[in-house]
Amino acid sequence: MNTVTVYSTPTCHFCHMAKDFFVEKGVVFEDFDVSSDLTKRKEMLDKSGQMGVPVIIIKDQIVVGFNKPKIMELLGIKE
Repeated sequence: MNTVTVYSTPTCHFCHMAKDFFVEKGVVFEDFDVSSDLTKRKEMLDKSGQMGVPVIIIKDQIVVGFNKPKIMELLGIKE
């Protein structure tokens, strides 16, 4: 099973799109709200160098934003 981590905020439209996609495809993921969890915010910055969300980590690969084609590729999902 793939380990999927999502760093997001409650007001981020693309974060919601990514999480909805994962739910629709049956992908189990761990979600961290970096607007309130300062430790996870620092972790996200250390891993990605990015302040924008979502930051999605799949198989140790970092995807910044809701890049659906890249996410599908990393998860091995076909359209």
